[in-house]
Formats: sequence, structure tokens, C-alpha cells
Amino acid sequence: MISPASVARAFIDACEAELSAPKPGNVHWFAPGHRMEAKDFIDSAHAAAPHIAAPGASVGERIRRAVEATWAAVDQNTNLGIILLCAPLAHAALSAKSHDLRNETARVLAALDVADAADAFRAIARANPAGLGSVQAHDIAAPAQTTLLEAMRASADRDRVGYQYAHGFADIFDTGLEALRRARAQGHDAPRATLGVYLAFLRSFPDSHVARKYGNETAQALCREAACVAERIESAPGRDEAFAAALDFDRKLKENKINPGTSADLTVAVLFAESLVAILASARKNG
Repeated sequence: MISPASVARAFIDACEAELSAPKPGNVHWFAPGHRMEAKDFIDSAHAAAPHIAAPGASVGERIRRAVEATWAAVDQNTNLGIILLCAPLAHAALSAKSHDLRNETARVLAALDVADAADAFRAIARANPAGLGSVQAHDIAAPAQTTLLEAMRASADRDRVGYQYAHGFADIFDTGLEALRRARAQGHDAPRATLGVYLAFLRSFPDSHVARKYGNETAQALCREAACVAERIESAPGRDEAFAAALDFDRKLKENKINPGTSADLTVAVLFAESLVAILASARKNG
């Protein structure tokens, strides 16, 4: 039996660890951005964690209550994407019948229902994320008539969070966790490994938060530039040089108001998933 307290702690730790890396264009301990500071995300994590890990809650309830708690704490949308990604992972771990988080997550996604969609729609409407188009806004304002999985599948071609639901969190379990393992194998410390995960996402596909706000062309150009920056960072002789290159790119993106928020959300989910894998393995070993 997995302890809800251990899942809540893992969620907070993942949110805090993500802030330790100088993720270009995003908020971190090295620099604020987009009228937000790292403390806003720390406060949000602590507010959301008990609801992400609530015993007996459905996925939709975890999402809705975590978003409501975040707004009560910081009065802004700091973590909608993080919550949408982490709620199914938490539910999978807490209800697991095996130690395989990927299979358990697939089981949870397949079981999502209309009630989950109704709760998630309420959360998304409350958070009112930047760049939400009029069609999408209308969709979430209407009563849910489909399961949360079906709703996410309908958004998968334009939203990378929806893509995770539609594809079994493939980016988390493949691209993200593989980037984390590779960085660790190269001897990188936790912040630099986290930066490697973020850049793996930023260079692999257009960030959907940027695409919603500025269009696909801008998001695709960012993806291409990120690939070049990632190569410089990967070839840097040390941590200081790598972080200096990341912070140069960070300043450029923030000057242009570019916030690759989806890549940051995915990074948190990877760190959370890694912790949950370890928790499940420990629970199996001990009992």
C-alpha cells in the first residue's frame, strides 16, 4: 500500500527540483519571469499536493481540488498543466496493483469517465490558461458529454498535455525519463539533469503553450533554436558554462515574452514519475 503522504512529498519535491534548473524562458530560482517568481510555484505545490495525493479521490477530483487550492494560495494559474499531468500518475501509484507505473497509468487513463471530465473542465475554466481559444473555452464551459480521455484525445493534435493522455504518457516514460537517465549516466548533478530533461522536450516538439499564444510558426522556430542551444549546453565543459548558456537563452526568451510552459510542466511530471517508480519498487520489495 502506497502512502498518500509519500506521494504528496514526491509531488512537492518534483516541483521544487524543477525550479533548481535554469530552464530557458521559464521561472526558476535563477530568475523570475512573466510576472511570477519561484516562490509562487513553491506555494502552489504545497497547496496542491494534499489534493493530488488525496486518498480515495478520482482523477478529476484530484485535478479540480488541486487547482482550487492553488488559486486560494496564489490567486493565479501557476500549475494547471502540472496538475493535469501529475493527477493520473498519482492515482496510478496510489491504486497500483503492480510495480509498473507505466502500465498502471495506462489502466487509470482507460478508466477515466464523464465525471472526471466534468471536474477537469471546471478546473481548466477556473485556471483560464493563457492562449485558450474560443472554441476550447466554449467546450470546457459546456457540460461534459464525454470521458476525460476522449476529451484529451480530441485536443492531442494541438496540446501536448492532451497528447500524454492519448498516448499513455509516452513523452514522460520515453523522452523524459530517458533524458534523465542519460544525464545521470554522464555524471550531471540534479539541476543539470533537470535542465537536460527540459531541453529534451523543448527541442523535440513545438511547445504547445507557446503555440497557443503566438502560433505554430513561433513554436516551431523556438524548437529549432532550442536544438542548437541544447547542443552548446551539452558540449559545455562544466556546470557553470552550461548554466551560463542556458541563462543567456533564458534572457532572450523572456525579453520576447516567450514562456515554454508545457515543456516545464512535462519536466515536473518526469521528476514526479521517477519518484513514483522508486516508491512502487520499494513498496514491492518491502511487502
